[in-house]
Amino acid sequence: MCGINGILHFQTSKTVDQRILTQMRDSLAHRGPDDKGIFIANTIGLGQRRLSIIDTSAAGHQPFVSDDKRYVMVFNGEIYNYKDFYPELQADGYTLKTKSDTEVLLQLFRKEGLKMLPKLNGMFAFVIWDTVEKKLTLVRDRMGVKPLYYAFHNESFYFASEQKALFTAGIPLKIDSDGLEEYIFNRFVAGENTLYQNIKEVLPGHVMTIAQSGKVTHEKWWDLTTAIQNQPIIKDPISWFKETFDDSVRLRMVSDIPVGVLLSGGLDSSSTLASLKYQDFKNIETFNIGFKEAQHNESHLAKMLSDQYGYHFNTMQVEDNSLFDSLIEATYFQDEPLMHLNEPHLLRISQLAHSKVKVLLSGEGADELMGGYVRYKALKKPWLLQMISTIGQAGLFKNNPRYEKLIRYSQITNPQDLISYNGSNIYPKDIAATFGISQEPKNDFRKKILNEAALLYPNSLQRQALYFDQHTYMQSLLNRNDRTTMGASIECREPFLDQRLIAGLGSLDDKWLFTGKKGKYILKTAMQDRLPQEILFFKKVGLSTPWNTYLLQTPAFKDEMNDFAKSDLFRMPYFEHIDSTKLIHSFQQGDSRLLPYIMPLFMMHIWLKNYTTQF
Repeated sequence: MCGINGILHFQTSKTVDQRILTQMRDSLAHRGPDDKGIFIANTIGLGQRRLSIIDTSAAGHQPFVSDDKRYVMVFNGEIYNYKDFYPELQADGYTLKTKSDTEVLLQLFRKEGLKMLPKLNGMFAFVIWDTVEKKLTLVRDRMGVKPLYYAFHNESFYFASEQKALFTAGIPLKIDSDGLEEYIFNRFVAGENTLYQNIKEVLPGHVMTIAQSGKVTHEKWWDLTTAIQNQPIIKDPISWFKETFDDSVRLRMVSDIPVGVLLSGGLDSSSTLASLKYQDFKNIETFNIGFKEAQHNESHLAKMLSDQYGYHFNTMQVEDNSLFDSLIEATYFQDEPLMHLNEPHLLRISQLAHSKVKVLLSGEGADELMGGYVRYKALKKPWLLQMISTIGQAGLFKNNPRYEKLIRYSQITNPQDLISYNGSNIYPKDIAATFGISQEPKNDFRKKILNEAALLYPNSLQRQALYFDQHTYMQSLLNRNDRTTMGASIECREPFLDQRLIAGLGSLDDKWLFTGKKGKYILKTAMQDRLPQEILFFKKVGLSTPWNTYLLQTPAFKDEMNDFAKSDLFRMPYFEHIDSTKLIHSFQQGDSRLLPYIMPLFMMHIWLKNYTTQF
């Protein structure tokens, strides 16, 4: 696990500045505190910070140069099945001098080029410089677990694991108007674009090549629709799921250092721990965030399961001024305004874990693959939403906060918009009424994914929503996981995102996903002989956070709310129609319904004040 960066000048007379390359690299020091390296050859420069996990010796040093000196690679991630390639590489005359997956990856590239990609089981973002063809190749894993950003600036190409390294190199930090609109309406920017002008990311499952001449090509090497359509029929889904999931967990335990589990106490992370126990893995450390508010707390379940399995349980609470400090820190690591609102907690628990492990397993991806969000239920019978909208307009649920959000959602009539805004907290009509912003974002990438989803699952809005979330919302979750764990120099692995599970689950009938009150029917059924009833049927909490309480009662947050009312944010053209004083005062006077409106603006205020001023 690493942080990678690089520069390619298109002008052949221009040499890479070692100082700038090194500054870029070292802005990523949290991603790799164990080792560092650079490679410079005139117009090309590559940098890497290393977190040593597989082959922790000096032999795994990067940038990694091939035996014939033709290729130079920087690699962030893990190839879980790398040992499977030993026989074929050795049979073809390739000598392996290290025990690292980095060397295997580069030797496979020498042997097969990009044709080797479908064989890989892993999470990865890697970049290879071809010294003969003078060509840079950037590759990102299937689901985008590992990040990779880039920018063109002053006849040069820059790339890095995080945007901050690009800003460190002198790329201007400018907000993109389309990205800002998408942030307000959809919570985050999806696809290759970002919140910043001229900074993009390599899409998951894609390859990008840049020649010395400046010629750029993009190629999709893995496609979810194709993978689902090519999936053989699964005759016994429960047995298939157990076997595949267990093997995925086993593969993600490959490490030369200790591995732990992010254990919320919910079904997903508990299933991961149950698989480890079933496979007789020993000495597992579990890490949990607790809350004093019972409606947000699952710690008792996490402790119960850890004790039952004989694993060591670690827990902590993050509250008051400590939470505020973690919020500022998490914003720096995230590079953008926080949108999941639990980033500070994940950062702190990762920092706690760092004293004992360098790798954590997470339950991420289960909800988007198996229909685990309650919000998907609204798409099962869209005609019911029309009835709810009518009832809501009659004022029958006016004082019932449980239905307030559903009523607002039910006023969306376009089926594609029902999917697009299914994961939002506020909707276009709300934004127009409260913020005075009526122009919806272009959302070209989102519309493209919606069209793909409709072709793959023409008769199910629920399945379309899953496909849509796998390309959008889940990407934001994976980015959150990467930034908060790597901010603490921890590698996070997601067993549910094995490509065999992704394709197989996508091919199953709806009943295996949506049966029952809470979805994920196949997971619950597969785990019913491994997990206690308390976990199988506990009301889903996730990592929810009582922000109402924090903003109104914690001294540091109360002080910041006063600054928030006078924030430069409300002087920006896009937000100039918001009556910030009225909005914040109403919230402070107890109108908790305003929290979904307050939080994206508050997090953007924090970002503007504490992040953008550093570059």
